[in-house]
Amino acid sequence: MSKIILAIESSCDETACAIIKNGNLLANVISSQVDVHAKYGGVMPEIASRLHSENIIPVIDAALKKANLTLNDIDAFAITRGPGLIGALHVGLQAAKTLAWLYNKPLIPVHHLAGHIYANSFVKEFKFPLLAIVVSGGNTELVLMNKDLDFQIIGQTKDDAVGECFDKVARVLGLPYPGGVHIDNHAKNGKHTYHLPSPLHDSLYDFSYSGLKTNVINLVHKLRQNNEEINIDDMAKSFQDTAIDMIIEKTKHVLKNYKINQILVAGGVSANSYLREKITQLANDKNVDVIIPPLWCTTDNAAMIAKVADLLFDKNVFAQLDLSCDPNWEIQDYLNFK
Repeated sequence: MSKIILAIESSCDETACAIIKNGNLLANVISSQVDVHAKYGGVMPEIASRLHSENIIPVIDAALKKANLTLNDIDAFAITRGPGLIGALHVGLQAAKTLAWLYNKPLIPVHHLAGHIYANSFVKEFKFPLLAIVVSGGNTELVLMNKDLDFQIIGQTKDDAVGECFDKVARVLGLPYPGGVHIDNHAKNGKHTYHLPSPLHDSLYDFSYSGLKTNVINLVHKLRQNNEEINIDDMAKSFQDTAIDMIIEKTKHVLKNYKINQILVAGGVSANSYLREKITQLANDKNVDVIIPPLWCTTDNAAMIAKVADLLFDKNVFAQLDLSCDPNWEIQDYLNFK
C-alpha cells in the first residue's frame, strides 16, 4: 500500500513543498526570498510573510506537477509548526490545514530542527546512538539520539547562535547577506592573523558566541578609527577558525563522555566547508561514522519535513485541525502535540 505525503515548509525565508512516496522523494520545490532580504541585510518578517502568501500556491502546484500527482492522491499533509517566524509559519500552516480539511486527510506537524536533522537520512541510515550537531542562524545545539524521534539536548548556546554570529560579523565587514557563505569564501584565501578570544572554553557542552561577535565588531571599529587596513580574508579566517573550532572542541567532549556510533551535522551552517572538513577529520580520528549532508539539504526545504512526517505517519501521530503555530516549540517535547 502506497503512502504519499505532501509537506510544506515556510518557517523563515523559503517557501517550499515536497512530496514523498514510501520514503522516496518525488518532488522538492523551493522558492527562495534570499535576494529580497539581502537588500536589508537580514530577514524582514513582514516581507517574508507576504512573499509566502504569494508563493505558497504556485510552489504546491509545481511540486504536484513534478511528482505527476493530484491532491486527491495525497495520503497526508505535513507542515512545519515551529520554531520560526510566527507570520511565516502561519501562512504554511493555514495552507496545510485547509488542504487536510478539504480532502479529509491527516495533518502532521513537524519540528523544524527535527527536519534539519533528518535531512541527513537522505544520505544514509542513522546509527544510534548518534550526536546531531545543529548549527544555524537561530540555533547551536548538541543533540543526542538513542532512537528515532528521541531528542536530548545536552548543549546549546547561551546567547547568539553561530549562524547569527556569522551574519553579524559579515555585516560589519561589509559582506553581503547571508554572511556565512561569504565568510567561508574569504576565509579560504586568508590566514589566522587576528587574535580573537575563544568563546566559553570549558569542559561543558554549552556555547556562547556573543563575546566573540562583540570582540570582532569592536576590533574592526578600532582598526577603522585608527585608519588601519583590515584584511578581510584574514579576519574571516581568524573568526571562522575560532567559531568552528569551539564546535569541534565541544564535540570532542561529547565523544569522550558518551558512546556515540555516528555524528551528523544539520542546519544552515552545516554548509560551511571548514566545519565539514573538521567534523569529518574528527570522526575518522575517533573511528565514528559521520554523515555530511549534501548542500541542498543545508538550507530550509520541505523534503526534510516530509522525511520526519513519514516516520510520524507510521506512528499515527496526527494533529487536530485547530492546531496553531508554535514559534517556541521545544524539540524535546516533540510528541506532545497540543
